[in-house]
Amino acid sequence: QAVLAYNLFCFSIVATFLCTTAEVAMSSLAFAASSSAPASVTAAQWVPVSAPQGTSLRSVAAGEAAAAAAVSAAGVFEQATLPLGLAGVGVAALLAGRRGAKRAGRSALASAVALRAFENELGVQPPTGFWDPAGFCSDGDAQEFYRRRCVEIKHGRVSMLACLGYIVPEYFKFPGYCSMTSGIKFADIGTGLSALLKVPAVGWIQWVFFCGYMELFAAYQDPELIPGKLSSRFVVGLTTIKSNNLSGWVFGPFGVPNAPSIADPELRKKKLNAEIANGRLGVM
Repeated sequence: QAVLAYNLFCFSIVATFLCTTAEVAMSSLAFAASSSAPASVTAAQWVPVSAPQGTSLRSVAAGEAAAAAAVSAAGVFEQATLPLGLAGVGVAALLAGRRGAKRAGRSALASAVALRAFENELGVQPPTGFWDPAGFCSDGDAQEFYRRRCVEIKHGRVSMLACLGYIVPEYFKFPGYCSMTSGIKFADIGTGLSALLKVPAVGWIQWVFFCGYMELFAAYQDPELIPGKLSSRFVVGLTTIKSNNLSGWVFGPFGVPNAPSIADPELRKKKLNAEIANGRLGVM
């Protein structure tokens, strides 16, 4: 539908341009013809569009040849531009159709390239298989696919935590105070959006800094590791310090630092696909 709407939009623009060009050209010709003596022009050829309804060409030819010879440029222009306007519309439709066919061919080719490039990646699961309706992967750029996959996994993990944070407080809440100075207990904080107005601003600032710390240092996505394989890094003065004690911890299954990965490749693939699927459900 989007391609059809775009083709119709292009068609209308091209048709308007061609018709306007034809109108300007015929207006110039009509002005030149009206300024000269049209000796060989008959009334049947020069009938103004503004002629009364029911006026026949024969009566005009018999009784009004002189008046028809002095027809206005507007009448000539409107009568003569009609076939040219229709021709312009036809040409525009043909050009738009060809452009649409080429564009559809390029889109199909890009989809085929993306399918061949990423059909074996994680996340390609039934019933949709490789599903990219927005065409983000149509260029076959592996680096962009890597970045989007990292973002997808991260958003999925945050969304799964958000689902737990929405469901668990319905049945259990921590004892004690969330803010001693404000006298706010955990039991006073509701679930979902109602918590936004209960948690003090200082608490949200602490949460933002905690998320930034996890993103940049404690749970950093190393470009040399697969998407979702997070690790820690130690940064001093915008310089990453390589150290086995202060950084370089790689999170394994269930987020355990330096835990070994699942040895069975098929089981590992199944678990990673399950994480992506559950993350997508959490996002929804």
